[in-house]
Amino acid sequence: MARRYFGTDGIRGKVGEAPITPDFVLRLGYAAGKVLAGADQWAQRGTRPTVLIGKDTRVSGYMLEAALESGFSAAGVDVMLAGPIPTPGVAYLTRALRLAAGVVISASHNPYYDNGIKFFSADGNKLPDDVELQIEAQLDEPMSCAPSELLGKARRLDDARGRYIEFCKSTFPASFDLHGLKLVVDCAHGAAYDVAPQVFHELGAEVVTIGVSPNGFNINDGVGATAPDALVKAVREHQAHMGIALDGDADRLQIVDASGRLYNGDELLYVLVNDRIATDGKIDGAVGTLMTNMAVEVALKKGGVQLVRAAVGDRYVLEKLRENNWVLGAEGSGHILSLDRHSTGDGIVSALLVLAAVKRSGRTLAELLEGVSLFPQKLINVRMSPGADWKSSDAIKRAIAEAERELESKGRVLIRPSGTEPVLRVMVEAASQTDAIRHAETIAKVVKDATA
Repeated sequence: MARRYFGTDGIRGKVGEAPITPDFVLRLGYAAGKVLAGADQWAQRGTRPTVLIGKDTRVSGYMLEAALESGFSAAGVDVMLAGPIPTPGVAYLTRALRLAAGVVISASHNPYYDNGIKFFSADGNKLPDDVELQIEAQLDEPMSCAPSELLGKARRLDDARGRYIEFCKSTFPASFDLHGLKLVVDCAHGAAYDVAPQVFHELGAEVVTIGVSPNGFNINDGVGATAPDALVKAVREHQAHMGIALDGDADRLQIVDASGRLYNGDELLYVLVNDRIATDGKIDGAVGTLMTNMAVEVALKKGGVQLVRAAVGDRYVLEKLRENNWVLGAEGSGHILSLDRHSTGDGIVSALLVLAAVKRSGRTLAELLEGVSLFPQKLINVRMSPGADWKSSDAIKRAIAEAERELESKGRVLIRPSGTEPVLRVMVEAASQTDAIRHAETIAKVVKDATA
């Protein structure tokens, strides 16, 4: 059964348009309370479950937080409010505090006028498809209200950020510190603005900050992991050793070295895999996605490490890791999973793992990636009309076949719908940048014409 509301990372959309409206989010809180928190079963035991709600810095977070809180209360679920905190912080606290579920109000890397809701189960994991389907089914049921004596209550979790800061620091080797290292930390005016700088500072680094002045409207605006030029400029300007960019909810990471070179999730996965081999011995495999650069797959294979590709979305990377009983996986966008450190992708923890790998090896990131020359990729987002049936288009099929014929084994074509936006993503990977751009633009034009 297809999901109607949930995409690859929760429910997301433009604020004020379905489904990101106060009335829908109220019903969503009630439905999630019934399914996730098992409110009915807890009531039979004479107690109430508790969920944690965190959010990023979007102005709409206030409205959606209130709607969610009301929905959970009506379902007989108590609520803890963490305020602005990174998405992985909610995952950690849900697990650490033995709560029934965690909820994040965020649209991640999207602009401020978008927002979304994503859930974590009691063990700090993103929800599997079947649970999301149960919540969607509950949304179709009439919404009622628990008796007054069973209504949920709400309270602030005042030390949420402090608890999470200590958790992040605990993932860095106790024998290491960051003294003598000058870091630029870009928090995208998002959820990590008051957390990430403290983590790196308390571990000993000299920290220069950008993107730490949220006003409700500037999240991801020209800063953060999706706009790394600001970080590159700041690293050079302050002559820093390295720069760290997070996105709006701080679950993805981009890193810049002292020369201004940018490293994406594919490259950082390669660094972390080799660090694990150096410290723990041989590892069997790692998980990437359909978008993972072929050069990384080839380089890992030379080192005896199998790369398995999952569908795009860190939830699917996680599924493959569990399926294979592995711990390391990543997306090129910067979602990095290290399951022996955290249950979900965490930009701060991932940065600490990379810094530990650099410190342990005594080499720079560039040196750690010698011999890995990424294949040029060109990605074009094509907006689609609602309900456009792009899969059955003969014109699109012909354009893809022609590009694949010319590329042969020296590149590939990938077309997929976004799980978070109404767009079709056209990606071409080729041995030369010219070929990647040419084929991507040709296919994108055909897609645009066929789906208009």
